[in-house]
Amino acid sequence: MMTRAEIKAYLKRIGIPDIQPPTLSYLTQLHRAHVSSISWQTIDIVAGRPAPIDLHECVRLMLSNRSGYCFHLNGAFSVLLRSLGFRVFWHRAGVQPLEQEPRINSFHLGLTVSLPDDQQQEQRYIVDVGLGDMPYEPLPLQVGTYEQGPLRYQVERSGVVQGGWRLVHAPQSSFVGVDFAPDELEDLEEFKPKHEFYSRSPDSPWIQLFLVRQRNAESSNELRGCIWSKRDRNGIEKIELRTKSQWLEVLGDVFQEHLVHYSKLERDDLWNRVRSFHEEWKKAKMK
Repeated sequence: MMTRAEIKAYLKRIGIPDIQPPTLSYLTQLHRAHVSSISWQTIDIVAGRPAPIDLHECVRLMLSNRSGYCFHLNGAFSVLLRSLGFRVFWHRAGVQPLEQEPRINSFHLGLTVSLPDDQQQEQRYIVDVGLGDMPYEPLPLQVGTYEQGPLRYQVERSGVVQGGWRLVHAPQSSFVGVDFAPDELEDLEEFKPKHEFYSRSPDSPWIQLFLVRQRNAESSNELRGCIWSKRDRNGIEKIELRTKSQWLEVLGDVFQEHLVHYSKLERDDLWNRVRSFHEEWKKAKMK
């Protein structure tokens, strides 16, 4: 659990002015603020500086104006919510990339929150600040279609595991969906070898893929290498960032990633590495 000072510092980071009782309204406010303020990123993995996923380390990242990917973001958010009095549960999950089959492989940490409804019956909500561009606010754990700004999601029964559920991403998105197992975990030990693979294995999809994602009420943003993609109700606009100054400006202004824990030399090295990957990608596309 977090101290009151840590809670207030975390809330200040995401622009929430005060501590409130654990209601659906407050949960929604927290979720919106978190995904708008703290991006999903592979920056530290590409730079060869991955952070551990122990819960205290996840919280420390948020309190020091840093971020991470699903294990860090959902891990820290779950601690914040529990410290605020919410009933939070951890679940094994798996993201389905494009052109692959659904799966639950523990490469994603899923969260649900239980809250009483108007009849004082427990209602579960899908809470996920670790998917980058989905969702913007909590989703009822009920089969249905849910529109949030320019994106439309579906909650379905999982075909991977009995009693599980599936969150289907909007069409033309970067991945198809996520499947979640119903069992509730006591700790995050299940995910540590997965994080080790993601953050250090040469076979990891993130080792050479600089990727930052952010969501707000009416749009989503992605920086993939040197390509900035902006999605809103009018469609998707893609912009190639050709200079280091452009790239750093977008990282800071759009994604709130100011790389404060990197020295100037380290920022230069990271830009050169990302630019090199980008040029290789452009050459491959031309073949």
